[in-house]
This record gives sequence, structure tokens and C-alpha cells, in this order.
Amino acid sequence: MLGAIEAGGTKFVCAVGDETGKIIERIQIPTTVPQETMTKVIEFFKGYTLEAIGVGSFGPIDVNRESLSYGSITSTPKLGWRDYPIVKTLEKEFGLPIGFNTDVNAAALGEVTLGAAKGLDSCIYITIGTGIGAGAIIQGKLLQGLTHPEMGHILVRRHPKDEYQGKCPYHGDCLEGLAAGPAIEERWGAKGIDLIDRQEVWELQGYYIAQALMQYVLILSPKKIILGGGVMNQKQLFPTIYKYLKVFVADYVHLPELSDYIVSPGLGDYAGITGSLMLAKQALQENH
Repeated sequence: MLGAIEAGGTKFVCAVGDETGKIIERIQIPTTVPQETMTKVIEFFKGYTLEAIGVGSFGPIDVNRESLSYGSITSTPKLGWRDYPIVKTLEKEFGLPIGFNTDVNAAALGEVTLGAAKGLDSCIYITIGTGIGAGAIIQGKLLQGLTHPEMGHILVRRHPKDEYQGKCPYHGDCLEGLAAGPAIEERWGAKGIDLIDRQEVWELQGYYIAQALMQYVLILSPKKIILGGGVMNQKQLFPTIYKYLKVFVADYVHLPELSDYIVSPGLGDYAGITGSLMLAKQALQENH
């Protein structure tokens, strides 16, 4: 039996399952302050005899095992969670191996194991919602170097008609600052779900997302690109992204059929929690 936590900015999804990815029980807990949220998380897992727990967390997080702050959520603006030692807290409580990575890396792991990228040794999972983040599996392994990738904060060229200043508190008009959910709402004065019929909204979104995808394709050359998150529930975005990506790449590299190459998550909303189960499985294997 394995435990899994998909730690998000608005909710923690907790699940118990097995190493095949089968989920036995799954609950949601609102993300408030650590004391409150983590007490409920621990309470849930106390009902089971577990062998390991996997955590896919909102970031930035410290994934360097040599670091003193390994296993912590670091420079988040989320009240109370900055420098919170989530791994140490769970280790102290359960004394189990804990797998730890970003929520998007966990989702990429879920998708490559059991979802839209199953059978491949590389993919990128991108979430476009409250923020923008991406996880990557390259040659069968989660991409990690100095730290974990922060692909949502790359700089993109502004659309000639876009005068919006950008929403990112760190970089202003980076990709997240121009194309995440809060940027849509601030720029257009309404949430994306209420702007479905406004073609210009999705043209602009497609323009920025396609630029980002071009950079990821040229640098990482993934075999599959998976686009998740609340904003990508607007399925009319996909054709616009395909259109602009073709324009930007300009036949410089050969791309596969885009409707097969850039897709929605095969696991739907379960990509992150399934990947967190796989992180638990990896932690257990590393401990044996």
C-alpha cells in the first residue's frame, strides 16, 4: 500500500493505492495553513498501513538531497508555506520513505507510466491554470539539475497588440505573467470560462503557448507534449496552438502530426495523484 499527496495551492489531494497506480481511496483537503492542512493529511493516512508516500507539490521546492532545506516548499507567496519542511514533517510522523518532486513532474511521471505518453521514454507535462508549470521526463528520468525546471517563467515575445503589463510578481510579462488564468482574468475583466466565445482571447493564449512549446521542442525534443490545467479545458485552444506553432517553427524541424503530438492528459485530473503514487513506488525501490 502506498500513499500519495498532490499538494496544490488551493487543495491537497490525498490517495492510497498500489504500485500499479490503482487508487483505493482519494480525498480532497483545502489548502489553508500548514498546521490545519497537514493535520488532516496525517489523519487520513493514519487509517492505513503504508510502505511509502509520494508527494507532488506546488513550488518552488528544494529537490536537492544534499541541501539542508531538502524536502521544503521554498519561495512561495502562499501564506505560511514558505520554507515549510513537508518531507521532514511526514518522515517524523510515519518513518517511511518519502518520494518528493514538483506537482508537474509528478503529473509527467503519471502520464508517461499510465497516461498519454505510456510506452515513451520522454514527454513534457504542462499545466496552465492559476500558474504555469511544466515537468519533463527525458530518457526515462525526471529532469532535474541545479533545481527542478521552471518552464512557466520563460520570456516570450509580446503580441504586437498586447499592452497588458503582466501578472507575475517576479517577472511581470513572463509566460505565466501573460497566459495563466489570473492574467486572462485581469486582462479581459472576466474568467476564462466566461470568455469562451471571445475568439481574440484564445488567439492571444494560443500565440503565447505556442511560443513556449517551440522553445521546449527545440531544447528538450520531447516525444509527446501534454497540456493540462484549468485553462486547457478550453478545447478550442488546441487548434490555435497548432496553427501558431507551425508558423513559429517554420519547418525548421520536422514535427509529427500535431493533434497526436500535443494532447490533453490521458489520466485527466488523475495525472498528478497517479504520478505521486509512482513517486512513492520509486522511493520504496530506492530504499530496498
